[in-house]
Amino acid sequence: MKADTRLATIEDLAPAVETLTIAFMNYPWTRWVIPEDDYAKRLRGLQGLYLRHALQHGVVFVTQGHAGAAALLPPNAAEPSKSTVEQIIALHGERIGRLTDSQSTTGAWTLETLGVRPSHQGRGLGSALIAHALRDASRRGAKEVRLETSDARNVRLYERHGFQVMSRTDSGGGPAVWAMNLRLAESEQGRSG
Repeated sequence: MKADTRLATIEDLAPAVETLTIAFMNYPWTRWVIPEDDYAKRLRGLQGLYLRHALQHGVVFVTQGHAGAAALLPPNAAEPSKSTVEQIIALHGERIGRLTDSQSTTGAWTLETLGVRPSHQGRGLGSALIAHALRDASRRGAKEVRLETSDARNVRLYERHGFQVMSRTDSGGGPAVWAMNLRLAESEQGRSG
């Protein structure tokens, strides 16, 4: 199935945030780093902050009907504002210490998030978003894309698109996190998911 994906605009922000909130409702990492009280509200707030930052400093993609969304940041993306960081800290509450610094690869673009509504999973939307993101990053001069995931099913999905596991980290009591990397020069650029 070929899914229609496109660059997002500010008008796409609210429905994309809702999609990512639903997609990440039971995601192991978000369940680990976001407190249970007001979990959905906190998750929605964090998705909004992160997606707004990506829309301003990177690239956001959506599928037709906003059933899926993804965000990429270039290596030179601005840091979040002080106000945004304060909001992120507040939303994570007492679990803020569970966040870890990402293992950054100098010069690599980062696939910050990718989510598909559960009601639309299994239809190729995730693959379409990945393929679109890789083509777009390549057109923008990216030579390398990295990501992190804490779901083993996602590891297999990303491997099908050429990503390789660079490391697996177990965070004391939390879910495993796989760091993955793809050198675009070595991949089949323009692959169609």
